[in-house]
Amino acid sequence: MLPYINIPFAYAAGLTGASVDELKLIASFLLSYPLAGILKRIPDTKPYQKNIFIVGVSLFYLIGLFDLWAGIRTLFISSAGAYCIAKYIDGSLMPWIAFVFLMGHMSINHIDRQFTNDPSAIDISGAQMVLIMKLTAFCWNVHDGRLKPAEMTTFQKERAIYELPSLLDYAGYVLFFPSLFAGPAFDFIEYRNWIDTTMFVLPPGTDPARAPRTRKKRKIPRSGTPATLKAITGLFWILLFLNFSSWYTPQLLLGDDYMKYGFLRRVWLLHMVGFSTRLKYYGVWYLTEGACILSGLGYNGIDPKTGRVLWNRLQNVNPIAIETAQNAHAYLGNWNMNTNHWLRYYMYLRVTPKGRKPGFRASMATFVTSAFWHGFYPGYYMTFMLASFIQTGSKNFRRYIRPFFLNPTTGAGTPKKRYYDIITFFVTQAAFSFTVAPFILLSFSGSLLVWARVYFYTIIGVIAAIIFFSGPLGMKHRLTKELEKRTKRKVAAGELKRTASTDDFGNLGVPNDLERDVDEAMAELKQEIELRRRRGSVVQMPTGQDLKRAVEDKLGRKF
Repeated sequence: MLPYINIPFAYAAGLTGASVDELKLIASFLLSYPLAGILKRIPDTKPYQKNIFIVGVSLFYLIGLFDLWAGIRTLFISSAGAYCIAKYIDGSLMPWIAFVFLMGHMSINHIDRQFTNDPSAIDISGAQMVLIMKLTAFCWNVHDGRLKPAEMTTFQKERAIYELPSLLDYAGYVLFFPSLFAGPAFDFIEYRNWIDTTMFVLPPGTDPARAPRTRKKRKIPRSGTPATLKAITGLFWILLFLNFSSWYTPQLLLGDDYMKYGFLRRVWLLHMVGFSTRLKYYGVWYLTEGACILSGLGYNGIDPKTGRVLWNRLQNVNPIAIETAQNAHAYLGNWNMNTNHWLRYYMYLRVTPKGRKPGFRASMATFVTSAFWHGFYPGYYMTFMLASFIQTGSKNFRRYIRPFFLNPTTGAGTPKKRYYDIITFFVTQAAFSFTVAPFILLSFSGSLLVWARVYFYTIIGVIAAIIFFSGPLGMKHRLTKELEKRTKRKVAAGELKRTASTDDFGNLGVPNDLERDVDEAMAELKQEIELRRRRGSVVQMPTGQDLKRAVEDKLGRKF
């Protein structure tokens, strides 16, 4: 660490109440802006100089600012291990070997951080979580580059790495300083296209007059304005966080004074604690995205309708969409968007055999990966499990209730649609205010205490939804019949199963349709029993222990 560098941060910490490390982290985000401006001005013809500059700045952050010598060792072990695995191991198991190595290494740091239990201290675990996304994707991209073109999807062809990068290019990718500590993550092919400027070549057939403006001989378009807007917005979120977090703290929910308020006030305070926590992430992700935009890496082509340059390649969060979400898919889909991308393309679709649709195994593998990636605090698992049930209930409401508020001919909303929207907004926000509390509190006992203090209202609502749609009432069948009467035609089997907000992939690894996944698991077990019976095996009705072992085999883990 540089001498005396803590002095101004210690003074600011006394004024704001934030920790020294938290202020240094924000300072590193802000410092990345002028440094990204310098990075962009390094000649396009000298990419090695850009790589050296990137590595140098990151080393300054890690050592000069935070004194994270052990953190450098951690990042080196992960990145060197992934590179060696990609280089020396061939075959279909290579990405999975890398995945196990990287996740196992990160788990050690998660456990260490959990035992240290100092949330205000900055360690390397956040940077390592970002790096794990980049490195697992890197190994899959190298694997794809060894396949025949006929065996790859369009996405795989676009991201495939056909030749291992040089160590300097790889180091620049690993230590890209604008996103070092908090993301966003991105694929190596995006970094390579940025550093060799092929990212900025206009697609064939594009009118040259629509080319984005550049300065002098640089190919990277001018990005000062969108980057500045991101920075200002990010600072706005940070300032809101500094104010709201002093009023709405997690300790408020655990204190005795919390129970002096009425039920609705307690729910409101629960919501505001979650909101103030999200503000920190909004600010951090906006600041880091803005620095990436200023460097040019946020470039995402030209909008064909407006002709304006798009800078949303690395967008990680949409705060307005989250705070106004009317269903679980919208709420989760606009949070940590790059993690959603990673889970979808490098886990959910990768565990699915070619030619088959993702099902139970893909959903559970993605769920477990997302949970382990976050860490081992009980609160994470409480949130993810409950969110999976909420997402299933939300999907059922959108399939079977929402159509009654739409014109059966045009699909436009009826006059009563506004009431549906208002109700679903309040239900969604209240449900997730309850659900994310363990994610903030982390401990099992604290989370259970807070849930009990608001009478487990979301859990009761989830149980009621399950009984309503799938219980003895059999409302799914009845609602489908009513919709058939309303539309005066038979509703096709798959017609209610897919809308703009109900994709098979569950955001953040949360199963999108838990009921369907369980049904598929049971169907697989029945098929296996039937297959053994046809082969002449003696088949008996499985006991409870047999079913438990079979489910454990399917999931790949013990209960």
